[in-house]
Amino acid sequence: MTNPSPDSIAPSLAFIEQLAHEAISTLPDPFREPATLVRLRVEEFPEDEMLEELGVDDAFDLTGLYDGIPLTEKSTAEQMTRPDVVWLFRRPILDEWAERGNVSIQELVTHVVIHEIAHHFGWSDDDIAAIDPWWE
Repeated sequence: MTNPSPDSIAPSLAFIEQLAHEAISTLPDPFREPATLVRLRVEEFPEDEMLEELGVDDAFDLTGLYDGIPLTEKSTAEQMTRPDVVWLFRRPILDEWAERGNVSIQELVTHVVIHEIAHHFGWSDDDIAAIDPWWE
């Protein structure tokens, strides 16, 4: 990894979103199309209500969130009331990226997106951890 130049700027919301779309476009065929139906939202930080609902005290602890009904729980008889959304939070992502110092911003955004999309497919955190040793 090369060191950024002194005049480089932190990745923007739009750049993080672009990286997220690129991550989804690289998914294997059976997952790519359903994943493209999930709305991507990139914000600076999670809203206070989200943090309260999840019992998270520090906004920097939440890099992403899947908000929706996993495909394994959806019924064709149910009316969809709102779209499934993967939220990415720019400042917590940048904070983790800076703390790690050993991954590219693209690698980190891809990891967060794939983790949240896995929830859309009905995977639990334990299921994801079993195949993704990222946090070790």
